[in-house]
Amino acid sequence: MVAVGDVAGQARRVMANLITALDAAGCGLADVAKSTVYVASSDRADLVAAWEVVRAAFGDHDAPSTLLGVAQLGYADQLVEVEAVAVRPSPPPEV
Repeated sequence: MVAVGDVAGQARRVMANLITALDAAGCGLADVAKSTVYVASSDRADLVAAWEVVRAAFGDHDAPSTLLGVAQLGYADQLVEVEAVAVRPSPPPEV
């Protein structure tokens, strides 16, 4: 686990990992159709910190997204998780 106790630090790593996963699937952040951001905290400041990192990574691409504060996530010290659904662009039709 990286950035233990640091919501923004974990959000940055999560987004870097998401970019890597999307790239491996032939997609990018602009191909994300929706996302869900989970933050293991009930503190609004923690939710905002994670949200700001995620929104900054997406830039002008404003896909629908849900931000949720949850009691805990799957791993010890995990504070942030992002679930994303991407739509891979279709190749151009052959002529």
